[in-house]
Amino acid sequence: MARNPNWIQRPKNFPPGPRPLPIFGNFFHLNIKNPLKDFEMLAERYGNVYSLYFGRNPAVVLNGLKAIKKALVTKSADFSGRPQNLLVSHINEGKGAVFVDYGPAWKEHRRFALMTLRNFGMGKQSMENRILGEIKHLVAKLEKHAGSVMDPETLFHDAASNIIYLVLSGTRYEYGDESLKKFVTLFNEAVKVVNGPWLMIYDNFPWVRSLPLPFKKIFKNTHLLKEITGTMIKNHKTSRIRGEPRDFVDCYLDELDMGKEGSSFNEEQLEMYILNLHEAGIDTMSKTLLTAFLYFMAYPDIQERCQQEIDEVLQGKSHVSFEDRHDMPYTHAVIHESQRIANIVPMGVFHSTTRDTELMGYSIPKGTIIIPNLSSVLKEEGQWKFPHEFNPSNFLNEQGQFEKPEAFIPFSTGPRMCLGEGLARMELFLILVSLLRRFQFIWPGDAGEPDFTPVYGITTAPKPYKMGIRLR
Repeated sequence: MARNPNWIQRPKNFPPGPRPLPIFGNFFHLNIKNPLKDFEMLAERYGNVYSLYFGRNPAVVLNGLKAIKKALVTKSADFSGRPQNLLVSHINEGKGAVFVDYGPAWKEHRRFALMTLRNFGMGKQSMENRILGEIKHLVAKLEKHAGSVMDPETLFHDAASNIIYLVLSGTRYEYGDESLKKFVTLFNEAVKVVNGPWLMIYDNFPWVRSLPLPFKKIFKNTHLLKEITGTMIKNHKTSRIRGEPRDFVDCYLDELDMGKEGSSFNEEQLEMYILNLHEAGIDTMSKTLLTAFLYFMAYPDIQERCQQEIDEVLQGKSHVSFEDRHDMPYTHAVIHESQRIANIVPMGVFHSTTRDTELMGYSIPKGTIIIPNLSSVLKEEGQWKFPHEFNPSNFLNEQGQFEKPEAFIPFSTGPRMCLGEGLARMELFLILVSLLRRFQFIWPGDAGEPDFTPVYGITTAPKPYKMGIRLR
């Protein structure tokens, strides 16, 4: 009997995995709403390196610190590509910071971004000053709700958006501003589709991509977001002074003015770069803050202990500084534990192999999708004292000093780890300490028991909740 031409042939010495079906691959092996449990069960059955198929496209899932570190750090040149035939890569059109493929243009832009963001760590317009300026607005907004209950989601979203906007373009919006609302609405609509089942449907079944299905909304919204960003760049051009950059956009325009031969810098790249940094900065930061405050309210003893430490260290100071983290080991540990438990990007950002390679004894062909299961590392047995519960002791040694385990990789690891890690760490610390110093956060009495079950997506989030606020 002739073999079905649609049958998928597994490459020689490819990692084991469930048998793919013609056309569908392993689509039916995964819960389309939340595949994390399925990924765990498959690792138990096939080991820490196993294969899946998205339609006819082969993918390898990496579980546990050893496998992920070996691929993304030790053999980073082989594993630092980005798949170019998935929804997120099509939205980004091969441009920007996060989903652009490995190569000279990516290296050139990465180097520029790291250097520029590092330079904003200094001077009057430093990142710290910009964040502290936004925190004043955040505190003022919360003071209006003192003694009552509020939904914190929009507030944290707006604050995170303003901070990244201040770093990128030197501007901020008042909370509730129509322009900010429009940007956040367009962004949230796109995130909703990407975090739902349509992402897997688009990636698995190329023939549905031209149909009028919900993922069309993402392309439309991205176009509108690019228009907003393009207008902002245009305004920057008229107000800037060459060689005296105020923000990230000015630095990029200065680079463009140099007109280096063979440079990959252009305005289209800048548009997508800003969108990437902005979107990544808003989504991950606001969801981490929501997770942290959920646990502060659920564990008032932990909140109180943080506040005691904050009061002692900041006595007589008008505001917190990022340097204060060295004197706040317990609070610093709680913030890291919030990030670990939040597990915001559970499957990381997909990689792909840049050439035929080998990992843990298996052969992996060029162009294979690589899925680093960060979730498996953030709760890996043997890496954490308390892998499955919220416990700041995961980041404290026996002397009560802060200690970061190697398995703490919420920003991924290797050369493609999150560009904004430094900004995110500073932002989280300054916001959480400032708010805990001023307010007490209480779980509303009529809200039932806190529900810690996350809502899964490319980025996970806590279920919506209400937050009680009191002035201290």
